Amino acid sequence: MLGATGVGLLLGRRHRHLAPSLREPFAVLQAALLGVVGLILAFGLALAVGRYDARRAAVVQDANAIGTTYLRAQLLAEPVRTRSLERLVRYTDTSIRLSNSVPGSPAARLAVADGQHLQRELWALAGQAVAAAPVASAPRLYVETLNEMIDMQTVRVSALNNRVPPAFLWLEIAGAMAALGLLAFYLAILGRGLVTVLFAAGLVGLLLLVTFDLDRPTRGLIRVPSTPLTELRASMILPPAAPATGIP
Repeated sequence: MLGATGVGLLLGRRHRHLAPSLREPFAVLQAALLGVVGLILAFGLALAVGRYDARRAAVVQDANAIGTTYLRAQLLAEPVRTRSLERLVRYTDTSIRLSNSVPGSPAARLAVADGQHLQRELWALAGQAVAAAPVASAPRLYVETLNEMIDMQTVRVSALNNRVPPAFLWLEIAGAMAALGLLAFYLAILGRGLVTVLFAAGLVGLLLLVTFDLDRPTRGLIRVPSTPLTELRASMILPPAAPATGIP
């Protein structure tokens, strides 16, 4: 942004002698371009904020699904109860790893693969619990919540990979550079407005930085917090609230 502004100022000073003929057409052109770029920047920020909110909501929903599954697993009969609780603790760790990994990176893919492996083990244990007590309510309620927990991983991965289209981000950058360069050129041929155009370049650059940062869920200054998952994992250190039983 500052580079485009500097080029516009340099060209404007070199062509200041043409100010009488360029003043009116460039005034109309730069005003129209600034209006269009303002709309594009606002739309891009709205896209990034919407995706950020969706990722935060997905983390909360995932933590709630795991927490409910963990509570209902305590009502299962042994030995399925202990085996399921142990795997749910490990599954929570994989969800936290996913929150701290760059989407699409090898670490993120490994966390998803580990989570899917634990899902298969948990589902197999749930099948054993249902087979051992076909008419009991606890295994059936547990299976329902376990299915929701498995679905939530797909929701989270989809939300993390749902980025603002790169073509739109490049359009924002190109449009902002053109608008700032033209504004700097117009003010330079008039011989005033240096501080104003530099302030505008800094403000637009900051707005673009926020938009890009919101679109990187695990990097930068604005990150999607994993607090619900870490608090859930901390609560799993405590002994299970429901006592073990050998009867379904």
